[in-house]
Amino acid sequence: MRIKRFSLNSDHQVIVKVVQEILNLFKAEVLPEAEWEDGTAAADCDLLELRIENHIEGVPGETSHAQTERPGELPAVRTVVYYTGMDGRSHQSERTAVGRGSERYQAGRHRLIKLNLYHIFREEFGFPEAPWGILHGVRPTKIVHRMLAEGLSRDEVVSRLKEDYEASDEKACTITDMAVLQQPFLAASDEKTVSIYVGIPFCLTRCLYCSFPANILPDRGGIDKFMAVFRKDLMAVRELVEGYGFKVQSVYVGGGTPTSLPDMYFEEMLHLVKNSFCCEHTVEFTVEAGRPDSMTPAKLAAMKQCGVTRVSCNPQTMQQKTLRRIGRNHTPEDIVGMFHDLRGAGIPEINMDLIIGLPGERVEDIRSTMEQISALQPDDITLHSLALKRGSQLKMNLQDYELPDDETCRAMFAVAMDYVRQAGLRPYYLYRQGYMSGQMENVGCSREGAESMYNIQIMEEQQTILGIGGAATSKVVDFRAKRLKSAFNAKDLLTYERDIDIYIEKRRALLEEIYGKPKKIQEENEEC
Repeated sequence: MRIKRFSLNSDHQVIVKVVQEILNLFKAEVLPEAEWEDGTAAADCDLLELRIENHIEGVPGETSHAQTERPGELPAVRTVVYYTGMDGRSHQSERTAVGRGSERYQAGRHRLIKLNLYHIFREEFGFPEAPWGILHGVRPTKIVHRMLAEGLSRDEVVSRLKEDYEASDEKACTITDMAVLQQPFLAASDEKTVSIYVGIPFCLTRCLYCSFPANILPDRGGIDKFMAVFRKDLMAVRELVEGYGFKVQSVYVGGGTPTSLPDMYFEEMLHLVKNSFCCEHTVEFTVEAGRPDSMTPAKLAAMKQCGVTRVSCNPQTMQQKTLRRIGRNHTPEDIVGMFHDLRGAGIPEINMDLIIGLPGERVEDIRSTMEQISALQPDDITLHSLALKRGSQLKMNLQDYELPDDETCRAMFAVAMDYVRQAGLRPYYLYRQGYMSGQMENVGCSREGAESMYNIQIMEEQQTILGIGGAATSKVVDFRAKRLKSAFNAKDLLTYERDIDIYIEKRRALLEEIYGKPKKIQEENEEC
């Protein structure tokens, strides 16, 4: 839907954001003034004007003990939408909704704004139901975990998701069952249990859709410079782990493509990580191998020697035409060979990532890809919906590529999930991103017993994760305040290398803020 003029009765940042989420959901676009000045937009426009007013009210009602913002009041929102069609006729639609006592007042009113707009847009403009309704967040299972903690049953949670968020029955059931499955994994962690993320920010080539902060592998001098900084970064985290007595539950080496490092550097990096963090508490050691043109027998031997338990072998597609189009220098046969090499080396679990919605692909392409992947019997398959991200070559050159429409993407996703279920795999973690094809999601599915602990912990944000390397993030959980704080290493490689001492200090200060001073420092102070 294309709109000439748009106005909103609030400039509050969060309200502007939630209204924009609904506009994006229904692909409602406000046209630039320049297009009207030269007369090119008039023929394609749907509305002359769209005006949205949200009136925030409070109504008496029972609130939970956690509700402290407006005790004794439930959030209520009256939303009025005024619009003028191209024929000059004006229309008005209005809807009021009242929140629940179990939700925070501010969060409740923002949800109600989206819920009102969702209903009005569908009723007035005939938009179809969205599979996720107004659930826009990256981690929708976090909402389910909160509801389960309130004591709601599985069926009550499903009903609440459908009523409060307009999620489809399929999506509501999926994330509720997923959260129930995750509970024993999350319960295996306490305040002193952490995970380690290692970021190796290099790739052999840059894929068409990629917006990650990865760099084309530099020459030996550039690698030497990175490794010197990386060692310093790693040793600083090792001291923190030892000083606080942390128990490292999982280690994840990602990127970029870690296996893009030449053999000697990869072996050194992997041994440093193993010797610094793997202990009797470590249940999982994952390495992203990504693509077969980055693998060698020496790297495979190093992973086996270091006790790596999980490797990601990510074809994205098994269609040769698409691999060429997205900039991957390997064939489907290379993927099969790499998979068999990993199996032959005795790697316990192998992940395979696929992307739904790549340029030029259709339902028959994903069916062919899934047939080939299923035949390999991987332990874990993650289905990614293509996300058009700023900074990717694809986003900057959309006019040069034919992307499947939303309906086709949903059909492709359904076909892929059918193959996943037939292979005996079940969904166990999920996340969403902005501008995803088909308004879908990324979902990881595994055989029972092969779930990735790290994937669950990073998505549910109930465990401290310490990040090392380029573009890595440290996420520290404050269990008392029930919130998460982060410290970021620079995405830019040169900045990371130049300012490593700053990032080390920020991470240390964040841990001290949440956990206090390490025991070793406390003992030294007491001796003084």
